[in-house]
Amino acid sequence: GNQGNTHIGLYDLQTKQNEHLYMFEKNLHIISCSINNERTLLAVSFCQYTEEERASQLLQSVSKYLTLLIEIHPINNVRVLKAVDSCVRVQFLYPVEGRNASRESRLLLVSEDKYIEQFDIHVVAEDEHKVVIKKSGQLPRARVVDDLVWAQWDMMEQRLFYIVPKESKSTLRCVQFYPDENFNSILESHLDIAVNDTQLKLVNFGYDYCQDQDVASKSLNLQVFTSKAGGLCACCSLASDTPHEIVYSIYFLHKGYNKTFMVSLERTESHQLKEVAFINLDYYVAVYLPGQFLHLLNIQHPDLLCYSLFLTGRDARIDTLQNCSIRSPWVSTVLDCNAGILYSMSINDSALLQFLQRSKRDCERLAALHCALLYFQHTEDLEMQIIRWISENLSTCHSFDPIQEFIIASLYCRMCPETQNLDKLLPYTSLHDWIGVVPGVTCTTDIISLPVLEFQNSKGFWEKLNSNLESVKYAEPHLHYHSNMLRREWRNLSEEVSEKHWNERRTTAYLRNIFENAKKYVLVSIVFTPSYFAQARLVPLFEEEDYQQQLLMGLMVAQLKDHLMRHLQYVGKKKIDQIVLDYVANLLNLVHRIMKEVWRRYQLHSCTFCFDERGSAGEFAVFHIMSRILEAANGMCMPLPPGFHTLHLGLGVRCLPLHTLLHYIDNGILQLTETCVRKLLKDLDDTEQNEKLKFSIVMRLPEALGQKVRQYWNHPINANLIARKYVKLLLERLGNRQCSRPIPERPSVPVEFLPLNYLTNMLAEIENQGVHPYEKQDHVNARFVEETALKHTMALLGLKYS
Repeated sequence: GNQGNTHIGLYDLQTKQNEHLYMFEKNLHIISCSINNERTLLAVSFCQYTEEERASQLLQSVSKYLTLLIEIHPINNVRVLKAVDSCVRVQFLYPVEGRNASRESRLLLVSEDKYIEQFDIHVVAEDEHKVVIKKSGQLPRARVVDDLVWAQWDMMEQRLFYIVPKESKSTLRCVQFYPDENFNSILESHLDIAVNDTQLKLVNFGYDYCQDQDVASKSLNLQVFTSKAGGLCACCSLASDTPHEIVYSIYFLHKGYNKTFMVSLERTESHQLKEVAFINLDYYVAVYLPGQFLHLLNIQHPDLLCYSLFLTGRDARIDTLQNCSIRSPWVSTVLDCNAGILYSMSINDSALLQFLQRSKRDCERLAALHCALLYFQHTEDLEMQIIRWISENLSTCHSFDPIQEFIIASLYCRMCPETQNLDKLLPYTSLHDWIGVVPGVTCTTDIISLPVLEFQNSKGFWEKLNSNLESVKYAEPHLHYHSNMLRREWRNLSEEVSEKHWNERRTTAYLRNIFENAKKYVLVSIVFTPSYFAQARLVPLFEEEDYQQQLLMGLMVAQLKDHLMRHLQYVGKKKIDQIVLDYVANLLNLVHRIMKEVWRRYQLHSCTFCFDERGSAGEFAVFHIMSRILEAANGMCMPLPPGFHTLHLGLGVRCLPLHTLLHYIDNGILQLTETCVRKLLKDLDDTEQNEKLKFSIVMRLPEALGQKVRQYWNHPINANLIARKYVKLLLERLGNRQCSRPIPERPSVPVEFLPLNYLTNMLAEIENQGVHPYEKQDHVNARFVEETALKHTMALLGLKYS
C-alpha cells in the first residue's frame, strides 16, 4: 500500500476481484502464505529483517524468519508457529469438494532445513461465521519426511512428491493426504539421479524470486507430472559437457523406462542459454527452451519417437512466454514467475493442422496426425481436414500409411474412454517400430525398475497407475490386439470357402457361426447406424452380400471377442459383445467417412453408375483413393463396407483402359462382384469394343459367379461358353458311368454330323438319368448345347444359319 502497509488478498477467478484477508502495518518481505478451506485461518511466513539490518542493528538474538497462524474470521488471535533462521513455506491441506466444513484444519510446514511437518489445528465456532483456534497449548504436529532434497506439491490431488538421497541414486516417494485420514506413503521409485550435494528445491510451494534465483544454479531442475490416464513422469534437466547442447531425461515411470534426449542448439551466445522448462499438458509433456525448441512428448505412447513433436524456429514459440522463469503448477497451466501471471495453455488446433499440411518429414506428419486425433478427440471439422490432407498426401508418406494410421488411431481414441484398461488391448498404430530419426535430437532409452505402490481401496489415478504397471509386468506390447493371427486364418479359410461351397453346405459349424455373426454385425453396425443413411445418400454403396468380406468380418469379431475375454473377464460377456459391435461399427463407418469426404471434395454425384461414358478426372482421383483404401485394408486385414468392391470396380471400368483394367483384376486390386458384372452385361450394347470388354470379364469370372451372371449376356460367344461349361461339368459328373438303355429318338433338327448327333444323344441320356449340373437354369440342356454348336459351326464356316 501507499502507506507502507502489507496487504494479503485472495483473488477470485469468477468475479475478477481481490478479497481482502489481512493487513500488516509495516512493509514485509512475505515468503509464503496459505488460507484454509473455510477461509477462517491464514498462515504466513516472512523475513523479519535482511542481513544488512541484522549487522547494523545487532539483531543476532532475533530469529530471521517468522511463521504465523492468524485468525481472520473474525480478525483476532495470532499464534507463532516457527521463529527460526531458516526459510519456511506454508501450505494448508484441502479436503475433497462437497465435504462439510471441518472443525479441523491441517497445515504443512516445509523447512529449508530439509524436513516437512504437519500441524493439526482444531477450531471452535463461537457464532455462525466466527471461528477461533481451540486453546489447548501446543498444536499437535507430526513429522512427514526428513532429509529431503526436493519436494513438489500437487495442489489438485493433495499429493506430496519428494526425493531423498540414497547412495549414488535417489529415491522418489509420494505421500497422499486424505480428507478423513492423516497421510500415507503410497509410492517409492528409484531414480538414477545424483542429488547428494544439491540445495533444497521446492516446486509449487509458492514463488520467491530472490531465493529461487539463488537456488536455481545449485538445485535440481526436476518436476513430476501425472495424467488422467494413469501416466507418471519425472522430468529432469541434466548438465552437459558439450557447449550448445541441452540434455534432459524423461522418466516414464508408468512404462518402466526413461529416455534421455540430447539436443544440439543453433549457434547462440552462451549467456543466453537457460535451463529448460517442463509443462504438463496431460497427454503430453512439453520441454521448452525459448528461442530454441519445443518438444512435445507423448505420455501414453512414448515408445516411438515418431509420436512426439519436436518443433524449432517459429513453430517452437509460445505466445508471451519468452523466458524460462516459468512453472507448471497443474495440468495445462503455466506461471510466468517474473511477471506474476498465470496462463492456461493448450495446443492450437489450427496451428497444428497448418504444421501437418506443410510438414516434409514423416516423423513430423505422424506426430502431428496422432496429436490431432488424441488431443482434440474427433471434432467433425478436424476430421474433415485430416481426411482432406490424407487424400492429398497418399504418395508423400514413405514410412507409414496415413489411411491405416487414421483408422487405427481414430478407433483407439473413440473406443478407449468407454472402458477401463481397453487402451492396453486395442492397437493404436500400424507401426511395429520406427527406424527414422529426428534431426538435431539424439535419444537413448534405459530400462528402469518399476515403482512400488502401497495403497488400499484407492480409486482414480492410483488405480490407473497400478493397472499400467501391471500391464508392463505382463509384457504390454503383447496385450494389444494384432491382425497377424487373423491374417493367417483368413488366408487359410478364404481359399477353401467360396460361394459354391456355401451353397452346397460343405461349411463346418464353425464357419457357419462366423457367417451368421458377420451378417448380424453388418446389419446392426451399418444399416441401423444413423450416419450410414446420411453417408449412403452421397456415396452410392450398393447393398449386397459379400461372402469374402462377411467371412473376414466374422473372423475379426470372433478373434477380438476372444482377445477381450482373456483380459477383461470382469467386464462380462454382454459388455464385451457391445464393445466388439461398436468397434466394427466405428471401423466401417470410418471408411464411409473417408469416402464421403472424398466424394464431396471431387463433387461426384450419387446416381447409379452407367458404363456408356468415360469417367471424369474427379472419378479417376476417387478411384485412386479407393485403391489406397483397399491396400490399407488388406495390410491391416480389415473388412470393408458392403458395396465397396462394386463401387471400386465400377469406377475402374469407367476410368481405366481395358488392358489396365484387366491387369488390376488379375492382380486382385479389383474384385468382380455380381452387382457390377450383371449391370455391365445388361447395360452395355454389343459393339466391338464392348464385346471385347464383356468377353474379357466373363472369362475371368469365378465358376460360381459365372453361373449366375452369364445368362444376362445374350450373345453367341457367351452361349458357346455356357455350352462348353455345361458339357464339361456334365461329363465330369458322369465319370465312368455307362448308358444303361438304348438312346431314344430325339425330335430335333436333323443333323448329318454324326459326332454332334452322338454327343447330343449322350447328353440327353445323362439328363434323363438325373445328373444336372445347372439345376436352377432350365434353359441349359442338350437341346441348347446342340443349337449352340450348330450356330458356332455355321459362323466359323461363314454360312447363314436358319
